[in-house]
Amino acid sequence: MRASGLVSSLRYMTQFTLKAELLAEFVGTMVLLLFGNGVVAMVVLFGHSLPGEIVNGGYTNITLAWGIGVTLAVYVAGRVSGAHLNPAVTLSLAVFRGFSWRKVVPYSIAQVAGAFTGAALVYWEYRPQFNIADPLRDHTAGVFTTFPAFPNIPAAGLFDQILGTALLMLVILAVTDRRNLAPSGNISPILVGLSVVVIGMSFGSLYGYAINPARDFGPRLMTVIAGFKNNGITDGTGAFWIPIVGPLIGGVVGSAIYDFGIGYWLKHETTDLNGAVKFESEDVS
Repeated sequence: MRASGLVSSLRYMTQFTLKAELLAEFVGTMVLLLFGNGVVAMVVLFGHSLPGEIVNGGYTNITLAWGIGVTLAVYVAGRVSGAHLNPAVTLSLAVFRGFSWRKVVPYSIAQVAGAFTGAALVYWEYRPQFNIADPLRDHTAGVFTTFPAFPNIPAAGLFDQILGTALLMLVILAVTDRRNLAPSGNISPILVGLSVVVIGMSFGSLYGYAINPARDFGPRLMTVIAGFKNNGITDGTGAFWIPIVGPLIGGVVGSAIYDFGIGYWLKHETTDLNGAVKFESEDVS
């Protein structure tokens, strides 16, 4: 069967090659970044410096577009690769869902490459406006990547990324678990996208809710190559590592919370012929 991920169904028994899966991860992550970085560019680059100005929908549009982008990217790649689109998801599925460990690094590389390409295309699209809004390329790298609100308190950013990604992974496992209340059909990508929207609305200010090492590091590499001075790698701030390490930890934490806090009880659940839910040790119907 194809790789486990956000989209899973016993109806799909096609065996795809690793090359096909990696290409799907690359394209899916590229699509995600095209929408995600694109909406941030729309908001950041086209303001008129007016007090209280909300540019092209402001932060609300950013959170909505990122969430919709996640949903659409999952639909693009899900049938072939499982649509991880995120090294934190890939690692968590390897730890808790039997995803092949030999695919973890290749998947992650494909995701970073897709994110880099998506960011590069957005930069090429909006390059004329960058030349107007930031000709020196010294303050708009945040269009593509994330930075801390409190750079002198790295622990705050690390906790933020762990918490956000834990919530994301917990929801992913919940909405794809057929033992739970997983939706029928292929509705789970919509719910995963909505979880990204609400994470952004609830926890987006401390570190830009990267919650995805590829989504952050691929575009950050692009900003280095494109000559952005405030890139978090060569500017001496060291901002690049928290959106990598935090999500990898958070994904595993969220998966553990789901499996040991919810999934454990679902494993012991049975259903009698009348549809009443029971547990092995006691009748709770």
